[in-house]
Amino acid sequence: MNRNDAKNVEELAAIARQGRLKVIETVTSSKAGHVGGPLSAMDLMVALYFHQMNIDPAEPANPDRDRFILSKGHCAIGLYSVLALRGYFPVEELATFDHGDSRLQGHPDMKLTPGVDSSTGSLGQGLSAASGMAIAAKKLGKDFHTWVVLGDGEIEEGMVWETVICAPRYGLDNLTAIVDLNGLQQYGWPASATDRFDRSEPMGHVDLPAVFRGFGWNTIEIDGHDYGEILAAYDEAESYRGASGKPTAIIASTIKGYGLSYTQATFKWHNGVPTPEQLATARHELGDAIDISDTDKAEALA
Repeated sequence: MNRNDAKNVEELAAIARQGRLKVIETVTSSKAGHVGGPLSAMDLMVALYFHQMNIDPAEPANPDRDRFILSKGHCAIGLYSVLALRGYFPVEELATFDHGDSRLQGHPDMKLTPGVDSSTGSLGQGLSAASGMAIAAKKLGKDFHTWVVLGDGEIEEGMVWETVICAPRYGLDNLTAIVDLNGLQQYGWPASATDRFDRSEPMGHVDLPAVFRGFGWNTIEIDGHDYGEILAAYDEAESYRGASGKPTAIIASTIKGYGLSYTQATFKWHNGVPTPEQLATARHELGDAIDISDTDKAEALA
C-alpha cells in the first residue's frame, strides 16, 4: 500500500471504522468487554496489520514474521477485531468473545488465538516480553521487528520503566513501543477532595517524550488518529532498525472511545455494554465502513 496514496489512507480509515463497529457489536452481543481503549488504539493497530508489519495470516507462527504485543490486554476485543478482519480467523467467530469455550477470551491468550504473539492482561508486562523477543531476534540473527502497544494508564506500572531503562543497553533498535496516550483511565486522581468523578490521567503532567529520550530511546510524537502521521512514524521507526542502536517510542495522542459520539472522551466508556439503542447508533455512525469481512478483500488491501 503506497503511503502517499490518499485512496489507500481512506481504505485504512474505512477498515478502522469497520473494526470499531465490530468492537461495539461484539461487546453488545457478549455482554462483556472494554470499549474506550480498543477504539482509541484502533487506527494504530489497523495501520500495523494492514500496512506495516511483515505478517501472513496463513502462517501465524512463521518464525520470520514481525511480532505484535497488546500490552494493555483488557483491550483484546480491539485486537481480535483487527485479526479477524485481516483473516486470522473468521469474522463470525467474534460472536464467541468471552464465552467459556471460545478462543477469544477477555484477555489475549497466545495458546488459543491465531495471531496473538503474547498472552497479556496483567498490566505492565508487555514491554518486557517484547524486549525479550527483540533480544532473541538479535541473538538468532532474525530480521523481524517487534511492536508493542501500551496504555498511558498502564505505564504507571514500575515494570514498564525497568524495561525502558534496560532496552537501550541491549541496542534494541528492532523494538518499537507505541503509547496510546488517550488521557483517560478507569480510575485516576480526583480533581479535588469533593470531586470523585474525574478520571484524568495521572501521567498527564509528565513530558513522556523527554523521559523516553532521557533513557536513550528514539522518540516520535504523533496524532494517533491521523494516518499520514501514523504511517510516517512507522516508516521512521523502521528506518532505525539495524541502524540506530536504540529502541523507538511512538507517543500517539488519541481520544478514548474515538469514532463514536457517545463513547468519545469519557472515562465512563472504559468498559460497559451498549444498549440496543446505542448499538443502533453505532451502526448508523459507523455504517459507512467498507465490508471487508471476506478474507480475499482483506488480503487485497494489505
